[in-house]
Amino acid sequence: MQLYNKLSAKERTILIEKAGKNRLTLSFYQYANIESPKELRDHLFIVWHALDVLGRIYIANEGINGQLSLPAEQFQNFKDHLDTIDFLKGVRLNIAVEQNNMSFLKLKVKVRDKIVADGLMDATFDVTDKGIHLSAKEFNDLLANPNTICIDMRNHYESEIGHFDGAVTPDVDTFRESLDIIEADLREHKNDKNLLMYCTGGIRCEKASAYYKHKGFKNVFQLEGGIIEYTRQVKQQGLNNKFIGKNFVFDDRRAEKISDDIIAKCHQCGNPFDVHTNCANDACHLLFIQCDSCKSDMNNCCSAKCKQVHNLPVSEQKALRKGRGNSNDIFKKGRASHLPFKKDLRNVFESLPTEK
Repeated sequence: MQLYNKLSAKERTILIEKAGKNRLTLSFYQYANIESPKELRDHLFIVWHALDVLGRIYIANEGINGQLSLPAEQFQNFKDHLDTIDFLKGVRLNIAVEQNNMSFLKLKVKVRDKIVADGLMDATFDVTDKGIHLSAKEFNDLLANPNTICIDMRNHYESEIGHFDGAVTPDVDTFRESLDIIEADLREHKNDKNLLMYCTGGIRCEKASAYYKHKGFKNVFQLEGGIIEYTRQVKQQGLNNKFIGKNFVFDDRRAEKISDDIIAKCHQCGNPFDVHTNCANDACHLLFIQCDSCKSDMNNCCSAKCKQVHNLPVSEQKALRKGRGNSNDIFKKGRASHLPFKKDLRNVFESLPTEK
């Protein structure tokens, strides 16, 4: 039985275009005790491959985290299949705000140590003892409370293009970095402040809220379903939208527009812009923000050096990178020193009041 992809992204693109069917992009997660992640992985791959599901799904002993697309006509069959799995019956499915048939081009179902990389090794930490879930309206109400500290649990390159009004946006590259930083900076407010968190679809907040309760925070809240579900409820219920800019997503769409505000700037010229791209130099692929004008001038590259390499014949490019790994800058998501208008490093907690 085939348990891997046989088609390249290019071949899959052609098939999707020929099919001419609308696809839905969605995400879901669930923390649960999974005894045999590999057995579940094989089962899901077989069933979902037959439904023409494409995407990136992680399974671990602690649960499942899925981001995927499928033909709209198969949505009910997909949902029915989830309901046959006890811990996934009735699981919330976050439908993307903006749809794109090419959001995913391969089906990858992988077994991991954890469904969210957090670096936590504390055996006494119970991920199911989570914070209070809030609807969009409840979130707006608590956000307006002066006794609330709202924390963006995403990474700097996500919050750079969009975030909630008044939220603290930690300047971190990874989720695991943010956990200890936030705990240390807010240690004096464990009892007297509302700790309100949000992320893209809810999964990071689910773990973070349990972690902060474990660390002694008394009033811990999270936005249920994250920014994606918040946007759906705002539109459906006619609520006041408190999210400014775009919601970064981890597929080929890169972002969903939530408001018309452009709060970021091109990392090369500084003009208002909020579209991420990857450097066209195959030896770099740095993720950064580049406006259309700079993209034209720089051939979609992040630096003059990368532009020079990218303009070489493909055979020479391959020879140059033979035996060499990617620069560490690829993991910094726009931190590279040659980008003059990258997000500034700063202590986002310095304005918070401290107890005497």
